[in-house]
Amino acid sequence: MIQKLISGIVRTGAPIVVGLDPMLSYIPEHITKEAFATYGETLRGAGEAIWQFNKGIVDAVCDLVPAVKPQIAMYEQFGIEGLIAYERTVRYCKEKGLVVIGDIKRGDIGSTSEAYAVGHLGKVKVGAKEYAGFDEDFATVNPYLGSDGVMPFIRVCQEEHKGIFILVKTSNPSSGEFQDRKVDGRPLYELVGEQVARWGCECMGDTYSYVGAVVGATYPEVGKTLRRIMPKSMILVPGYGAQGGKGADLVPFFNRDGLGAIVNSSRGIIAAYKQEKYASFGSENYADASRAAVLDMKEDIASALAMRM
Repeated sequence: MIQKLISGIVRTGAPIVVGLDPMLSYIPEHITKEAFATYGETLRGAGEAIWQFNKGIVDAVCDLVPAVKPQIAMYEQFGIEGLIAYERTVRYCKEKGLVVIGDIKRGDIGSTSEAYAVGHLGKVKVGAKEYAGFDEDFATVNPYLGSDGVMPFIRVCQEEHKGIFILVKTSNPSSGEFQDRKVDGRPLYELVGEQVARWGCECMGDTYSYVGAVVGATYPEVGKTLRRIMPKSMILVPGYGAQGGKGADLVPFFNRDGLGAIVNSSRGIIAAYKQEKYASFGSENYADASRAAVLDMKEDIASALAMRM
């Protein structure tokens, strides 16, 4: 699956993943109105609105980007109906040829971690048959519990040829409360990065590992250090756009081959029509606004990388 992701980045020229993190406040009124007319102002109505909203965006951008990243919490808040919308979104994106990164941030031990890995990346046995649950291509994993929490995911990845992105240095302001703490004179994120690189050696594709890392765009100097520590790990970079990251901040996350990183933008793309820059599209054409935002992001990243060459 890492090869499919890399091939998609090369084919589109866009190291971009669209974060499908819908809030009801992002969804245009004409979509929620239709969903509520059918199912009422209910959880089912909310789930239908989310699904239709996502479908519109995916249809508008699927030829421009290699991957999407639905954040499961945005769906879980609507209960089972939200998870149905999540599952429908994952399957539709895969039908469109997109790589799906399930942003689930799971991390536990033993059979619990194995169940998370099977549910999102593997297959569960029911009698004599096996079924894929959510069936994402990659998942985000929290390493706080150590190898006990990560190895079940790695085993499933090896079986299914899928991948994970391990949280190393996250983009949020308080990440440093733990991640920057010194251990033997070095920040904890460096030690986690070194372990990611070791895990990755066991799961290599042609050029990059199936074990990647999450490193926030809001910390470009940290990104430079971690790029050196994890030369064969794909880095998933959140924090672009709405969180303050811009193209120039992204250069340290990439290798000299122009690969090695994929940059996430969520509300900067899916709620682009609410921004002044794209307001002329209007809510009826929200998906066209999202497409324009992707094109602008692609140009911003390409320009920044070209200046390094």
